[in-house]
Amino acid sequence: MAAASGIRTLVAAGVAIAGALAGFLLGADINAVVVAAVAGLAAVLIAAAGEAPESLPRPPARARPEQPSVQALMDALAGPVLVTAGTRVARANAAARSLLGEHIVGQDVRIAIRHPAAAERLVGDSGDDTGSTTHLVGIGGRDQRWEMRVRPIGDGRRLVQLVDETQIHAAERMRVDFVANASHELRTPLASLRGFAETLREEAGEDPQLRDRFLGIMLAETRRMQRLIDELISLSRIEAGKFRAPDATVALDALVREVRGALVDLHGGRGADLVLEVAEVPPVMGDRAQLSQVIHNLVGNAMAYGRPGTPVRVELEAVGEMVRLQIIDQGEGIAPQHLPRLTERFYRVDAGRSRSIGGTGLGLSIVRHIVERHRGRLDITSTVGVGTTVTVLLPTANGDAVS
Repeated sequence: MAAASGIRTLVAAGVAIAGALAGFLLGADINAVVVAAVAGLAAVLIAAAGEAPESLPRPPARARPEQPSVQALMDALAGPVLVTAGTRVARANAAARSLLGEHIVGQDVRIAIRHPAAAERLVGDSGDDTGSTTHLVGIGGRDQRWEMRVRPIGDGRRLVQLVDETQIHAAERMRVDFVANASHELRTPLASLRGFAETLREEAGEDPQLRDRFLGIMLAETRRMQRLIDELISLSRIEAGKFRAPDATVALDALVREVRGALVDLHGGRGADLVLEVAEVPPVMGDRAQLSQVIHNLVGNAMAYGRPGTPVRVELEAVGEMVRLQIIDQGEGIAPQHLPRLTERFYRVDAGRSRSIGGTGLGLSIVRHIVERHRGRLDITSTVGVGTTVTVLLPTANGDAVS
């Protein structure tokens, strides 16, 4: 077959050359004859090249990669996803089976998702699915919240997706509680200021002793408001920068001694109860101002809530690649049910006593955020009638963060 193709090519080339010679003999222009000959030969060669000899083997077809199954694609999704056919669960991914049970495939969807709002939605007209969502509470846990999204996918089937909104709801609740608590904390001193100011204006302004007493209360309330605002701003800044690890080194032993001097002057006679047991420790990676704030808050709390005349011990030592700071008081102690919530904003074990000593309810929350920013750990242990111990672990400049 290849030989026949070659013969045809030679014959066609000869015909092209012969035509060109005939044109020359008949008096045609030599340039036109050459062009015609070249064009004819080119056409012949192109035609010959286009004929693929049958004797050459064809390259094998590439094998197509195996396509993942629908179930494998669904299992790869992080959130629960189901496919329903009518009122039955046709498919469910691994997350859905983990949440609702391995047995749900083939079940009635009203049994698989035991929630009245879900049942009403999933057995209703599929024409109502587009663009609508349903909020479910209590699936998988009493406080868990889900957003159920349903979309028709043809042939009477629906794609059901459950989106976990538990953390979003918790964050929103914290925000609402925070605004309510902050408003309350500011409203109380404002009401006092207004009441005393009105009294001074109307009748008590002429009595020097009464006037001085009222002005002293008003001054104390303004200081309380100032402390609250300062700590709110401080907490906001710390939360905004908590994911940026500090990049400076701090000598914590020197800082503890420095803070002790300030607290002794601040607390007067109670400062004599402050006992330091500070060893020389390696420097830590930290923000000096924030670490000073941690020591001030923790030691200040111990001195405020500890029994007068009992020691408040501040211990600092190196423990492996960590530095451990402990503040130990001999106060009334804290009941176990309160310990998990002590670092919540505005949480108080005894609200009346906390306010009477000038507490804002934000100190331990600030401490927790600072310790987290420094990749450390905060632990609080307490025994009623014995006292409280607060422990802060911070990685040294050459150490690793606490896991």
